Amino acid sequence: MNETKADDVLLAARGVSKDFGGLRALNKVDISVKRGTITTLIGPNGAGKTTFLNIVSGTYQPSEGSVFLREKRIDGLSRHDIAALGIVRTFQLTKLFSEMTVLENVMVGTHHWARRGTLPRTLVNARSVRAEESEVRHYALEMLRLTDMEKLAYKRAFDLPHGQQRLLELSRAIAARPQLVLLDEPAAGLNPAEEDRLQGILKAIVARGTTIFLIEHHMRLVMNISDEVHVLDVGSKIAEGTPKEIGSNPAVVRAYLGKEY
Repeated sequence: MNETKADDVLLAARGVSKDFGGLRALNKVDISVKRGTITTLIGPNGAGKTTFLNIVSGTYQPSEGSVFLREKRIDGLSRHDIAALGIVRTFQLTKLFSEMTVLENVMVGTHHWARRGTLPRTLVNARSVRAEESEVRHYALEMLRLTDMEKLAYKRAFDLPHGQQRLLELSRAIAARPQLVLLDEPAAGLNPAEEDRLQGILKAIVARGTTIFLIEHHMRLVMNISDEVHVLDVGSKIAEGTPKEIGSNPAVVRAYLGKEY
């Protein structure tokens, strides 16, 4: 493997542990995510993958260790403050505003960077507020084009099938203009055609400058899109490497894959 230069690292978790009472869910985990890559975390159910994502996003605080976004330490910050620094996430269970339209859901994702003004601004300069609303709307439509969802912009989110709801949540996440997007099993429940479509979308997102870190069980997707793969088992990291290296790693095959890829 090539040595990672410090200035290439966007996210760095160092010695991260998490205890829940007498249970150690994570044990001194080190993971680095390089800018402009797709990095994947895999492992059996209960390995600690979502716990790690919850620590990075600020839902949990680590019992030990630290997390850095570039040079800034972010463990201990609130979810809101971490999101404002440019880290956004999606969830295993889709969380949408079901009665709002597809476009309105994506517009909500812009709130970290769109001023969409205060009442005084609205009263003093309504024209600038309207221009800002127009900018946000056009940007949201651009995000929907990126995920091939533009034609559904004015449908109610509730009326979308599962696969399209997953893409809508992804559209809303990238509308926040994040440095890093955390995806929790984005291919869950997708059929093979939808999974292939997701693969192309994720590559397009990275091409636009956003780094992706994801948890995923669909190994075909993992092997096709990942630049680097990290493997957890019972809270500890047991391997890291390229998809090819991970697919033939005996410890990973024993703990998780069951066969070489």
